[in-house]
Amino acid sequence: MATDPDPARGHAPPEAEDDDAADLPGRRGRGRGAGTGGRAGGRRAQRLALRGGGGAVEDDGGGDEDGAAPADRPVRPPVPAARMRPRHWGVLLSFLMLVVLPWGVSGWYLWRVAADQYASTVGFSVRREEFQSAVDLIGGIGQIASGASSSDTDILYNFIRSQDLVARLDARLDLKAIWSRPWPADPVFAFNPAGTIEDLLDYWNLAVSVAYDGASGLLTLRVLAFDAAEAQAIAQAIFEESSRRINELSAIAREDATRFARAELDRAVARLTAARQALTDFRLKTQIVDPQADIQGQMGLLNTLQGQLAAALIELDLLRDSARPGDPRVVQAERRIEVIEARIAEERRKFGDGGQGPGGEDYARTVAEFERLTVERQFAEEAYKGALVAYDSAVADAQRQSRYLAAHILPTRAERSAYPQRWLLFGLAGFFLLCLWSVGALVYYSLRDRR
Repeated sequence: MATDPDPARGHAPPEAEDDDAADLPGRRGRGRGAGTGGRAGGRRAQRLALRGGGGAVEDDGGGDEDGAAPADRPVRPPVPAARMRPRHWGVLLSFLMLVVLPWGVSGWYLWRVAADQYASTVGFSVRREEFQSAVDLIGGIGQIASGASSSDTDILYNFIRSQDLVARLDARLDLKAIWSRPWPADPVFAFNPAGTIEDLLDYWNLAVSVAYDGASGLLTLRVLAFDAAEAQAIAQAIFEESSRRINELSAIAREDATRFARAELDRAVARLTAARQALTDFRLKTQIVDPQADIQGQMGLLNTLQGQLAAALIELDLLRDSARPGDPRVVQAERRIEVIEARIAEERRKFGDGGQGPGGEDYARTVAEFERLTVERQFAEEAYKGALVAYDSAVADAQRQSRYLAAHILPTRAERSAYPQRWLLFGLAGFFLLCLWSVGALVYYSLRDRR
């Protein structure tokens, strides 16, 4: 028969023992359920002690074989709920002041203050046309070519962005008045009329965008203005001034080519004049207009003398056959033959070395000098012909435009405003404001954590 435990012996009721087992995780329970609960409670206490950073758990002999922590280990309270601190309110206020407010102001300015802008587009390229003229075909010079010159296009690209063109168009169209029309209501997108030519050039680079395709040599321009007609007028003026500049470059190149051809022609004319003057001086000196004709006359005289000598010899032979010795006719015939032979010898000496011609020189040197002068004159005449053909070809090239500006897009006229691109600018403004604020906040917290 079971008896109640004696309180004097320190025995507690079963409920109390169960409560003690639950409160003391290091104590082994009297049963499987109690032992398991004690071990779990010990592990929970040990984890709480480790999280609290209270150091290592000391083994006072009261723990069980599972290494449970003492039951009287203090447990830290749970983390309290987060609440707004002054620095948090400062960050929020900075976000509102540095991001939301400027972004709202930019949107208000874009949709309420910014004036509408109209775009005009024009596209052109520098073309080169070189073809053979009739003079080129006769002279055998020249070539056929068609295409765009990249160097001319590069020059034109820099000219469009130059201060020279801006000054020309300002004097022609009054660009300051055109682009300062909304001033001072729109100080962001309008031009300040009090600005200098350098300020106008900066605004020009913003209002006039140039797209250059280096492969095809095409130039495409977009011109912005606060009126569609004014934008089209600026685009048309740019095209006309660009065409004029290309024509000036072509004129300079043609003038160089013509000047060279003219100089060559002048040298050829001077050479031909000198050759003809030398030939004239030779004729005055020798008193022979054409030595070839004079030689032919001399050869005719020799032939005549040769014929007379043959006839006199025949006559002398006939007289000797019929006349007696000492006949005066025989003596006269012999004398005639001697005179004819002497004349023939004299005429032949004129063609030999030391022979005297009409000018006191022998015919050999006279003819050699005449031939030299004649050859020089012929070379001078051929050089003059070539130089004249080249000059005529250069003049023909100068009379036609070898470079010109071909427009593949004529200046357009807008029917609605497409600029400023409000949604794009509004989105970019918000993005950059957010980025700047984020960087500032990160820098602030980085410096704060270092202290």
